[in-house]
Amino acid sequence: MDVQQHHTNTVKDIANKLGFDFCGISKAGKLEDEANRLENWLNKGYHGKMKWMEGHFDKRVDPTQLVPGAKSVISLLFNYYPEDNFDKHHLKISKYAYGQDYHYVIKHKLKTFVNQIEEHIGAVEGRVFIDSAPVLDRAWAAKSGLGWVGKNSMLITKSKGSFYFIAELILDIDLLADSPTTDHCGTCTACIDACPTEAIVQDKIIDSTKCISYLTIELKEEIPSSFKGQMEGWVFGCDICQDVCPWNKFAHQHNVPEFNPNKDFGSAAQSEWQELTEEVFKRVFKKSAVKRAGFIKLKQNLTFTQE
Repeated sequence: MDVQQHHTNTVKDIANKLGFDFCGISKAGKLEDEANRLENWLNKGYHGKMKWMEGHFDKRVDPTQLVPGAKSVISLLFNYYPEDNFDKHHLKISKYAYGQDYHYVIKHKLKTFVNQIEEHIGAVEGRVFIDSAPVLDRAWAAKSGLGWVGKNSMLITKSKGSFYFIAELILDIDLLADSPTTDHCGTCTACIDACPTEAIVQDKIIDSTKCISYLTIELKEEIPSSFKGQMEGWVFGCDICQDVCPWNKFAHQHNVPEFNPNKDFGSAAQSEWQELTEEVFKRVFKKSAVKRAGFIKLKQNLTFTQE
C-alpha cells in the first residue's frame, strides 16, 4: 500500500471512530461551476440582507485561497435527526436547534480529528470548518460523493436522508479523492410543492428572501407583513422541505446526548411560549443555536406567526 492510500485509510478510520456518519475527500481547487452559480445567485439578490455572502468570493469558491498550500478537502456528515418531532405540539424550531449549539459540539470533534491525524501521519497545516467561514460545504460534500444537492438545495444521502451537519477539514496532505454520486431526485417536486412561501424558485435555487429560515433567523428586522399566514407556525428555521423529502424516510435517530432537547424546551407547549421572558429565553436556550436569533427576534417571530 502506498503512502497516499495509507493516509486516506487513516483519515477515514479516524472519522468513523469519532462518530461521523460519512467521510468523503476531494482535491482542493477552484469550484468553477459553483463560482458561476454563486455569482448568478448573488446578482439576483437571492441572498437578501446577508451581505456577508458577497464578501470573500474567491475564498468561498477556492479553498487554496482560504488555506494556502491546501491539497485536500475532507467533508464530514454528522447526523442530528431527533427521536421526537417536537414541532407537532411544541415550539416550531428546526430540528438542528433542539439541543446544544452544533458549532461547539462538532468543532471539538474536528480539533480531536486533526490531533489524531497528526498522531498517525505527522504534522499537518490547515483549518477546520463548521459553518464558520466562507466554505461551500454542500458543494464539497457532493463533490466527494457523500450525496447530491437536491432541489431544495440540501445535501441528500441515499441511505439516510438529509438531516446532517456538514463539516470540513482543509489540509495540506495529499489524499485520494472520492468520486461524486448521481442525482436521485428525479421528477419529484415534493419540496417545491410543499414550501408555503414558494422560496424554491427552481431546481437547487432558493430565494432566501422568501425562505422561512431566512425570515426567522437571518433577517434581523421584523418579518414583512406579506408573509402573514404563510409561516405555518415556524419561529426559528424551518424543516418543511426536508420533512416532505421521500429520502428522509431513511433518516434515523442520532445518538448524541448534546443534541437532545433540554427538559424546559421538551415539556412546554407552544401556547406557553407566548409569555416568553428574557430570563426564560436565556435559561432554555443557554447553549442553543436559537441564541443566534436573540430574544427580541424570537418574540417578534412568535407574535407574527400566531397573530
